[in-house]
Amino acid sequence: MSKVDDLRREIRRHEYLYYVLDQPEITDSAYDALLRELQALERADPSLITPDSPTQRVGGAPREGFVKLPHSSPMLSLDNALNEGELRAFDQRVRDLLGNEPFRYVAELKLDGLSMAVQYREQALQLALTRGDGSEGEDVTANARTIRSLPLRVNGERAGFEVRGEVVMPNAAFQKLNAEREQEGLARYANPRNSSAGSLRVLDPGITASRQLDFYAYFLLADGQPARASHWEALEELAAMGFKVNPARAVCDDVEALVAFCRRYEAERESLPYEIDGVVAKVDAVEQQRRLGWTAKFPRWAIAFKYAARQAETVVEKIDVQVGRTGARSTLHNEDEIARLGVAAGDTVLVERSGDVIPKVVKVVREGEVRVPFQMPAACPVCGSSVSRPEGEVVSRCLNSSCPARLKESVAHFAARAVLDIGGLGDVLVEQLVNAGLVHSVADLYDLTLEQLAGLERMGTKSAERVLAGIARSKTLPLPRVLNGLGIPFVGERTAQLLAEHFGSLDALREADEAQLQQATEVGPKVAQSIRRWFAEERNRAVVERLRGAGLTFTHQKVDRSGGVLAGLTFVLTGTLPSLSREQAKEMIEAAGGKVSGSVSKKTSYVVAGEEAGSKLEKAQELGIRVLTEAELREMLGKLEA
Repeated sequence: MSKVDDLRREIRRHEYLYYVLDQPEITDSAYDALLRELQALERADPSLITPDSPTQRVGGAPREGFVKLPHSSPMLSLDNALNEGELRAFDQRVRDLLGNEPFRYVAELKLDGLSMAVQYREQALQLALTRGDGSEGEDVTANARTIRSLPLRVNGERAGFEVRGEVVMPNAAFQKLNAEREQEGLARYANPRNSSAGSLRVLDPGITASRQLDFYAYFLLADGQPARASHWEALEELAAMGFKVNPARAVCDDVEALVAFCRRYEAERESLPYEIDGVVAKVDAVEQQRRLGWTAKFPRWAIAFKYAARQAETVVEKIDVQVGRTGARSTLHNEDEIARLGVAAGDTVLVERSGDVIPKVVKVVREGEVRVPFQMPAACPVCGSSVSRPEGEVVSRCLNSSCPARLKESVAHFAARAVLDIGGLGDVLVEQLVNAGLVHSVADLYDLTLEQLAGLERMGTKSAERVLAGIARSKTLPLPRVLNGLGIPFVGERTAQLLAEHFGSLDALREADEAQLQQATEVGPKVAQSIRRWFAEERNRAVVERLRGAGLTFTHQKVDRSGGVLAGLTFVLTGTLPSLSREQAKEMIEAAGGKVSGSVSKKTSYVVAGEEAGSKLEKAQELGIRVLTEAELREMLGKLEA
C-alpha cells in the first residue's frame, strides 16, 4: 500500500508542477512511466483503486445525459461597467453605501469561459456542477475530473468545502481544435468560451479530456458561504491547497489603482494564453460584502468591467492558399467569404477580434489604388494536381490523396490526442517521416521500427520508444477514434461516434449505400455521399485493410437508447435558443432517446424554434408539425421523466 501511496503523491506533485505552475521537473515519458507503474499496481489489486487516484481521471462509458442538482448557494452573475465612467460610478455607490469607511478591491481578470462549482469532502473531489440557471446546475463530475489543473485531492485541513472557478480552453488548444475541424470540413467553433462549454458538457469524458481544458479557481466556500474573512485570503488559501489561481490579480486601495489594473491588462490581453473580456472587481472584506448586499440580480459589492471589441485597420498585402488534410484550401475561410466581403489585395480592411482567437475581416474600408482580385488557382500549389470544388461546398479540394501537404496533415490528425492519441508524434516528427519516405499513408505508422525512428534528427532511443508505445496503444482505442482518424471529409469526432453506434462495425459502414448511411443520426446526403466516395477509392480501401492487419479496433458496442423517454421521436432545431446551444439541445434530446435531424419532413415529430428561425420553421408550419419553444422542450422532458 505504501508504494501505491508514494506513487500517487509523486504523480500529483508532478501534475501540480506541470498543469498549475507550468514548471515541469520531469519529461512526459518519465511522467507516463510513473502513471503506468501505478496502473499496473492497481490492476494487480483492484481493491487499491480510489476515486482520487490519478489513474481515475478518465474512465467509464459515455453517459446517457446529465442530472441537475441544486447549488449550495446561488451562483449569481455580475453587473457590467462598459467604460471607466461606469466603473467610477460603481465605486461611488460602494463608498456611499459604506459611509466612506476604508475598503479595498481585489481585481482579477475576467476569463471568458464557463463557471463551475466543485465540492470536496475529506480533501477529495466529490461533485462538479455547471452554473446552470444559478440555482441548480448539471452534474459534470466525470468530465471535470479530466481537467488536469483541477486537483482530485488537495492539501490542507478542510474536511468539506466548495471551490468555484472558470473552465477555459487555452488559445493554443482552441486554435488546434478549429484547425482540425476545418480540415475535416466541419464548421469552426466561434470562440473559446463556446468550445469550453461544449467540451465540458459532452457525454463522453474521453472527449473532454482531449480538449485540454483548464480550471482557474476564484471562490472558496464553506457551507455555501465565504470561507475566509477576505476574498484575497481565500485566493491565497486556494493557491496553497494546490488550485490554479490566476497570478494576474491585485489588491487595489482605491478606484484609481483599479482603473490602472484594467488599463494594463487591456493593453496586454493579446499576449495572454487565454481569452479575457474584462476585469472583475470585488470588495475584499466579506463583512463589507454582506452589508453592501445584493440587488434582485447582482451583488452590490462586485462588478465586471468589460473591454470593447478589438478592431484595427490593415492593408491586405496578399491572399494565399493553403492545403489541409482533406485537400481543402481556404483563406478568409473560403472563396465565398472573399466574394461576400469584396476584398482584394491592396485594400484597407477592418479586422476584429471579439471572442475569436483568429482575427476576422469585418469589411473593406477603402479599396486600394492598385487592386489584385483573388482567383482560386486551377492547380494545387503543393503538388500541381487538379483542383475541384464539389457542388454545394464552399471549399476547393486537391484531388491527389498522396499530395505531400495532405499527407502530413493526415498523419498529424491521425496521431492527435483526440483521435488515435499517439504521444510524441508531433508536426516536426511527421514532417521528418514524410520527407524521409518512411510514411506514405497513416498505415505506414504501424510498420515503423525503433531503428528507423531513433535514426531521425533530434530523435533518441527513448523518444523513439515513446512513439512506438503510443502507436501500440492506439490499437486499443475504440472504433469512433479510428473512423475520425481516417480523414473522411465531414466525418469528425461527433459524426464518427454516431456512425459507430449506428453500424456497429467499420465493415458494415463500408458496405452501406447512401440511403442506408442516411439512416444514421445527423447523416444527410452530403455526408453520405462523402463516405461513399471515400470508400470507393482503392487507395483508401487498401489503407483500411492494412489498419485491420495492424490490429486496430473495427467493431463497436452499440448504445441502446430505445428505452429513452423520447424514443421514436424526431426533432429539428432552428434559430437561436434562449439558453441552449444547438449542440446542447441535441445532447439533451439524444440522451432521452430522440433523434435530431437537419431537415424538416413528414417524418419530423417536433421543430424546436428560437429567435431568427428561418425556412425550417416555415416548412414546419406548412406541414402542420408542432413547433416547440425551448421552455416547452424542457417541460416535455420533465413530464416524460416524471
